[in-house]
Amino acid sequence: MAKYSEKASEKVEKTMHEMKEGKLKSGSGKKVTSKKQAIAIGLSEARKEGAKVPKKKS
Repeated sequence: MAKYSEKASEKVEKTMHEMKEGKLKSGSGKKVTSKKQAIAIGLSEARKEGAKVPKKKS
């Protein structure tokens, strides 16, 4: 299983919290209701900040 950096884990935790509060939105502006989507957004943001995260599956 993939290992993520501490920074990436914090980012995912933050996005999950936002999703539960109903504040997390996807790129199209719609509310995110899926846990998987929230995790994907968190990992994507962590990747942009330079955290150690494995590449996306294509």
